[in-house]
Amino acid sequence: MHPLKLVPDNTNIDFMAFRRIAAVISTVLVIASIALLAARGLNFGIDFVGGQLVRVSFSQDVEIDQLRQRVEALGVGDATIQQFGSPREIAIRMPVPENETPQSASQAAQKLRDTIESAYPGARVGSVEAVSGKVSGELFEKGALALGLAMIAIAIYIWFRFEWQFGVGALLALAQDMLVVLGFFALTQLEFDLNTIAALLTIIGYSLNDKIVIFDRVRENLRKFRRMGIVEILNLSINETLSRTVMTSLSITMPLLVLVFFGPDVIFGFSLAMALGIIVGTWSSMFVGNGILIQFNVSPESFDQKAVGANANAERVAPRER
Repeated sequence: MHPLKLVPDNTNIDFMAFRRIAAVISTVLVIASIALLAARGLNFGIDFVGGQLVRVSFSQDVEIDQLRQRVEALGVGDATIQQFGSPREIAIRMPVPENETPQSASQAAQKLRDTIESAYPGARVGSVEAVSGKVSGELFEKGALALGLAMIAIAIYIWFRFEWQFGVGALLALAQDMLVVLGFFALTQLEFDLNTIAALLTIIGYSLNDKIVIFDRVRENLRKFRRMGIVEILNLSINETLSRTVMTSLSITMPLLVLVFFGPDVIFGFSLAMALGIIVGTWSSMFVGNGILIQFNVSPESFDQKAVGANANAERVAPRER
């Protein structure tokens, strides 16, 4: 039996020939994401804005406008009504009641339940998820703090493990990953909640690991093939790690896509953010991080001279033959 190989041995693809096109695509994606975040913002879930979320399964298709009028007539504030899954699955999010107390929140939820069950016979009202305004503010601060600390920890780690050019490249590539995922959520107005924060932190971990694998090989080849140009070194390093990159990305993306299409609604945002983050992270590992090394003119002289001297007898000056 022959082992399955998605990528042939000894590939020699000139990835860096597309670096300028890739830079344009990345720049457009980042600018578009920032513009979307500024213009539309994120659709924060009750984790971050507080309130109550009720999921209702109707026995027949529902007119959203008609349902909205009935909910507004309850006087529970400006509710958000969204369809999820099938047209008969509706999520109703109510804001934190004025003069919030446990009794006021419970009364608002009961009024909504009574109205729906009365107006739509056969409708099944799920459990009520409630988060107070104070708790939601703390959750948002802690979520943002977690993302910020993760980025700082990455900067410190890469600073010690690699030269500073690699650290800058990895951080800018990770920043692109985060902005593109956030821009996607701003575009689609999918709910942004704690699950999404967990997905972003996981994406940071995956994307960083992917970049470190390639950077390790780049550093090794820079010390080994001192007379080879940086573009050729990058192409060689990407090709040498291509099999690992493809297999890892596919093995993670495939189950995530299954969860996106067939998984429960409660993890839909998490699964979609993860799948998108893996694709964008793989792209940035190959083009953004390595492209920045070219801009900084990274060469064997960028490393410790003693380490370079240990490989001074290496003679290879070009990539392997096609």
